[in-house]
Amino acid sequence: MDAKARFERPGFETALGAWKSVLADRKFPDECLWIFEENLCFEKAPEAPGGFRLGFQTRFTPPPPQAERLAYDYFAELDQRLVFYRLGTHASRSVCLLLCDEWFEAKGEAEGFIRRDEWGISFRPGAAETIEEITDEQRWKNRLLRNRPLHDLDFSMTLRAVHEALAHGRVLTSYEHYALRLLHLWRRVFGSAD
Repeated sequence: MDAKARFERPGFETALGAWKSVLADRKFPDECLWIFEENLCFEKAPEAPGGFRLGFQTRFTPPPPQAERLAYDYFAELDQRLVFYRLGTHASRSVCLLLCDEWFEAKGEAEGFIRRDEWGISFRPGAAETIEEITDEQRWKNRLLRNRPLHDLDFSMTLRAVHEALAHGRVLTSYEHYALRLLHLWRRVFGSAD
């Protein structure tokens, strides 16, 4: 017996229009700069022991054009809540990510999320703050990748997945990643059969 879907997701343009309306209602820029996991830069915050500060970069790992649409289409096929998430403002644009996970199902107004349950989507416009773009490569290389608290942003799409979808028409499975590594190793060890 098939279970009826809990929600019906709109197309990207409709969801994006709703997101831009949320941003405009809060007087935030409705032009979005879309970033992904590899663009995030968590750094230790010396002013707050045990805390961190968040920046972003697009210089070292730039997202390809239309990556946000690809991420939306991928997440839209999943049963988990999809989230439009704003980090802050930079250069008169809202720095945004798409997130997706069960983690967001219980989050509502108290946590800053606007729910559209009929779509299975939430919008989190955030606060009126500026976010720093990291342009120093050493700072980006020294960013925190481990040993930091779980954060909403841990559920963002990776650029690796975006590039896989562009190259293969879909995000690869764990088995396919393993098989590709094995194939590359095999070619390196035994040379190409060309």
